[in-house]
Parts: sequence; C-alpha cells; structure tokens
Amino acid sequence: MHSRQTFRLAALLCGLCVAGCGSGDPGTQAGPPIRVVDGLLDQSQPETLGLAFAPGAETHTIFRPGPEDEYFAHGVVLIPFKGRLYAQWQSSARDEDGPDTRVRYSVSDDGAHWSPPAELAPSMDDGIRTSGGWWTDGETLVAYINTWPEAEGQPVGGYTMARTSTDGENWSGLRPVTDADGEPVAGVIEQDPHPLPDGRIVSAFHVQPGLMLSPWYTDDPTGLSGWTRGRMDNLPHADSGITREIEPSWFLKPDGSIVMVMRDQAESFHKLAAVSRDRGETWSTPVLTNVPDSRSKQSAGNLPDGTAYLVGNPTDDRERFPLAILLSGDGTTFDRAWLLRGGGANLQPRRYEGQYKRAGFSYPKSVLWGDHLYVAYATNKEDVELTRVPVAGLAR
Repeated sequence: MHSRQTFRLAALLCGLCVAGCGSGDPGTQAGPPIRVVDGLLDQSQPETLGLAFAPGAETHTIFRPGPEDEYFAHGVVLIPFKGRLYAQWQSSARDEDGPDTRVRYSVSDDGAHWSPPAELAPSMDDGIRTSGGWWTDGETLVAYINTWPEAEGQPVGGYTMARTSTDGENWSGLRPVTDADGEPVAGVIEQDPHPLPDGRIVSAFHVQPGLMLSPWYTDDPTGLSGWTRGRMDNLPHADSGITREIEPSWFLKPDGSIVMVMRDQAESFHKLAAVSRDRGETWSTPVLTNVPDSRSKQSAGNLPDGTAYLVGNPTDDRERFPLAILLSGDGTTFDRAWLLRGGGANLQPRRYEGQYKRAGFSYPKSVLWGDHLYVAYATNKEDVELTRVPVAGLAR
C-alpha cells in the first residue's frame, strides 16, 4: 500500500494518537509549524548549498528522449504495486501543457531498469490531460488523471478522472473521482496522497473556479470516492484565479498532527505551512516559514522511524537545483540535510528547446519501497529520472 506501512511504523514508534488529537482550535500555535536551523543551507554555494551527497544515493533514468521522441516531460510520480515500481508523468512533443499533452507510464522490477513508456491517457481535442499521481489499496492500482477542458474567458481549472487496474497492465476506462455526495470533484488532485495510521487518505485538490487549494480527505480505501473538503482559510492573494498556497505535501508529527507544506505563489521563496489536529478535517491558516523554496512542487513524508522529511529545491531564488532532502526528528526543527542532485557537473545539459523548459530537477515526488526512499523528478523538464537513497543512510 502507498506508504501505509511507513505511517503504521511511525505510529508504533512515536505513540501517535491521531483520532484523539482533534480538540481545540487548529489555528492555535506558538509559531510557524516548521523551521530550518540557521546555517544548514549555504545559499552562497548555489550548486550544492554546502551539502554532502546522501550516503548510498543512486540516480537512474526512467526515460530519456531521443531525437524521435517527445521532448517534454513533467510531473513524475512513483508508486509500488504488487512487487513492481510504477512511474507516471505527462508528456508532450515540445512545450509544457501543449495541446498534445498526454499521460504516460513505465514499470520496473528493480527501480533501476524501466520498460519503454506506454500511454495511460491520450491527449484531448478540447483540453489537456496531465499527471495526477497514484493510489493503491494493495489490490487495485489507481491512476489519477487531471483533466483540463478548454474554457474561453474562464479561470483555468479542471477536474480529476481515474483509471484502475488489478495487474498494472490492463486498465479500466476513465471515470470521475467523486465526493461524499457522489458528485465529481470539481478540482485537480495533488500528486501524493498519503494515509494516516488508521487508513484515512489525506491529500489536496485545486478546486474551481480557478485553482483554489484546499486539503481533502476520504475514508474510501480505494481513493476513488467519498472525498470531503477540509476547512482551511487561505491567505489573501492578488490573483483571484489562484490561491497563494498551491502544490502541497504533508507529513506527521510525533503528536499525531498533520503538517501540510505548500508552495508560495507570492514569491517569498519560502514554504507556507498549516496544521491539522483532527485527521485533516480542519486546518490552521497557513503561515510563512523560514524554509527556503524555489517556488516549486515538493514532497514530504515520514521515514519508517517517524523522522519527517522534506524533498525539494531549498533555494532562495527560482533555480530548481540542487535537489535536497531536509530531515527532522521532532517534525518541527529541520536540522539535517543531504544532497540528492547538485548543479554544475551533476546536472546534465538541456538538449531540446520548449516553452517553460528550464534547468534543474522539477517537481520531485517520493515514495518508500523496500529499504530505499525513491525520489522521482523531471530533469530539465525532459529526462524522467529518480534518485534512491538507503533509508539506513538517512537515519539519525
């Protein structure tokens, strides 16, 4: 199951009591929910931030386009299913969100060697389909497909469809992901839903009109229905078509509270964070933290011993390199960090041109499989890659 074993282990080791931590105002907190210690990240060293490479880190290529392939790739997401590792991403001939955008996937038995890409969702005539990520209850694999219909004069917005498979090869048709009333969710799902120790799935949707971020949760183990919107007040933002908070991920603290970290569209180049103490039903108002962020998608989670981690590009500008992992034993203070990929010689040159393409390791998403933490991303928005690190090497 998608990271479920990790959170159950965290619950045993850390004495989590999520169901009983819902009393009181979730907005009551002494300060920002997370912080990075001074001096941990050296912004004067832009290629590495002064960090050493994570022990035992290995980088593998899932797909590298050649001259006859589609040059653009983005939104890479991994999931283990029935002993194999699956990668999903969006693909187009040249440009980000071009009219030919479709969703592809590849499969590996060992995380290092990957099958040729296959199509998971074709391009649309009247919109585009992008990578929505995965979910599994252990028996059925769910591929979320974010669907963006053309809408002249309307704020950009979409909805979430899904395909399912019991063998990872034969897939159902597309169906809408539905809410607690059985209606399609009018929003696009964030790419890394996680389970709480009791099985509740917590994620987020960017809902219509536009892209208005809100946490959502469901008790349906398939992740296909029963989605309910959590209560969170968004920060003021000048752009009425999008919230200041977007593209979140989350981890658990030892006291059972959930910390959701978010990209800041107001260009502070630091993460926003909010907390829930009642299993994702209500959330504190997001606050600005001192954790640097390149204003990009990120990935958060817990290691099997409960250690909280943040994977991303912790720079104080737009550069999406290096790629690093920050670690915290208490879920509040991040006082350790390792390099996963660096700039300079560790970053291959971009080979093809295209709209919104840029150097770096974009939109990382992570998952635990076996004894490793796997982090997938699109390098230069063209090479589909992953870096895996032995969990033992990340232990305190």
